[in-house]
This record gives sequence, structure tokens and C-alpha cells, in this order.
Amino acid sequence: MTGEKGVILSGMRPTGKLHLGHLVGALENWVGLQDTFKCYFLVADYHVLTTGFDKSRDIPVNTHEMVCDWLSVGLDPERSTFLVQSRVPEHSELNLILSMITPMPWVERNPTLKEMIADLDLTGKIHFGLMGYPILQAADILLYRADLVPVGEDQVAHIEMTREIARRFNNLYSTVFPEPKAKLTSTPRLPGTDGKKMSKSLGNCIYISDNDEAVKAKVRQMVTDPKKIRRGDPGRPEVCSVYSYHEIFNAAENGDIAAGCRSGQLGCVECKGRLSGAIGRRLDPIRERRKAYEDDPLKVKKLLAEGSELAARRARETMALVRGAMGMEK
Repeated sequence: MTGEKGVILSGMRPTGKLHLGHLVGALENWVGLQDTFKCYFLVADYHVLTTGFDKSRDIPVNTHEMVCDWLSVGLDPERSTFLVQSRVPEHSELNLILSMITPMPWVERNPTLKEMIADLDLTGKIHFGLMGYPILQAADILLYRADLVPVGEDQVAHIEMTREIARRFNNLYSTVFPEPKAKLTSTPRLPGTDGKKMSKSLGNCIYISDNDEAVKAKVRQMVTDPKKIRRGDPGRPEVCSVYSYHEIFNAAENGDIAAGCRSGQLGCVECKGRLSGAIGRRLDPIRERRKAYEDDPLKVKKLLAEGSELAARRARETMALVRGAMGMEK
């Protein structure tokens, strides 16, 4: 581990408001890491350009929305460091250096990159920056000499590639980087309201900042067991999107809800109503905290500027070590 506390780096692309999948899949886990580790939380704005280079003007507003969500769930700039990737130029410098030593087959075999190309239908429209984004991600992690990166199973390949890049640099020159380990997290997979993968682009998300009426409207649209047509029909909770939400947001009642569904005593309308209430109760304190930030963009900009400068100090230390190892001191 590095220093007194282990160092953690994690981040998100600023593409707008965050949804419930982000809440249960990442943010609540991040909140719990703040007192145990030295945490860097990255606003990965350069990563937006890998697939949205024509939407660069949206990044400032989307950054504000995303960071408001971070703050509302309990991420605390007094206990962790928030930084904006583009405000720390060492990200680009280390990315360039690492790209020089990373064999192309390492990039091409990355399964997450292949999935992204397929999911976004980018075949034939692949840009150099998209192909190289795993190296940029490695640079993000190694720049802060992170020991751990909290990820789900689907991101482990990224961390393994980062470890390989760190190992290659250390073997070529001298040891600068720890080989970061994946900190596997329990990441419940919430489906979208249409039963497909939750995605902003599909318009099937319930957002952390949605008010009660918006939550109710979206829950009413959620797909249920297609074989439960009438209220009294026995249902199958295991194939129902609504029940998967109850398991996470209404755990105290989910056993009764499953039994009522299977017996036909609980109809879908009532089941959805109870879910809306449970989600609302979970989001109430989050929405209340968000109010302090959403109408004060200057406050958010200030904490990002301060955090980025704090992060830049460590980044400059790392790059001095990198240049020294390579015999390229300034």
C-alpha cells in the first residue's frame, strides 16, 4: 500500500445526471471507502470524447449535474479528492508515454472495448482515441499510484491491462508504479424500466434526482411478468423487473411481495405503488442534500478547482518519478 492509507482511484464520464444503477452499483460503495482509503474521484471528461467528441459543449453542464449527484449521496470533498481529468495535464502526458510502450494486441483484445463498439454500433466508425481509451484509463489510475480500483466483474480486464502496463514500465525503466488491484464490489444489476439494460440513451432510467411524481410515472411503465395478465393470476417474481427493484430498495418487504405475487393476492398496480414509495423513501435525503448544490454552480466549480489542484500535486510528483526513471528529467 502507498503511504498511511491505500490509494483508490475511481471515476465516471460526465454525461449528465446519474441513475439508480449508478447509485447501487458504484456510488454507495464509494461512500463507504472514504474513511478507510485516500480516495480520488475522477470526472473523466476526456473519456467522453472517445464516443461523444461532437458533444463537448455539453460537458460543463453534465459535470455539474454529475457532481451534484456525487455530493448528494454522501461523497465528501473534505474526506476525498474530486478532480477533473482535463484540468490535470499530466493525465495526457502519462497517456502519451504509456501508449509508446503498450503493444497494440493488448488494446485489441480488451473485451470491454469490443463490447462498447458493439453496444454503440461503432463498427466502421472507430477513432484512434476510442481504440486508445484503455491506455488513457490506465494512465488515470497509475498517475495517482493507486493501489486499488473499485470495479465490478465486467471491468476486471481493464485493471489487468493496467497492471500489465505498470509492470512493463517498471521492467523497462525502474519501479515507479504499484500494480493496482481490482477491489471487486457487489454491483446489483438493475434493469431499465423496459427490462433492457439501464441506459440514458434508451430513456429507460430512473434518476437519483427524479422527484416522486417522476418516479411513480416511470415505475408505472415498468415491464412485469408477461404471464401475469390479471390481478389474481399467479406471478413469477424472478422474471419481473419490478421485483428486482424491490429486492434492493424494499428488502424488508420483498419476501411478502414475492409470496403475494406467486399466490395472485398481490396485483402489479399495488406492487408498483409499493415500489414507488420505497424508492422515494431511499431518495428523500439524497434529493434534500442535492438542493444545496444544484442551484449553486459556483460552489461546485470551486470544490472541483480545489480538488483538481490537490490532485495535480500528486500527479506532478508521479511524472517527476516517471521522467527520472526514463532519464528524461526536465
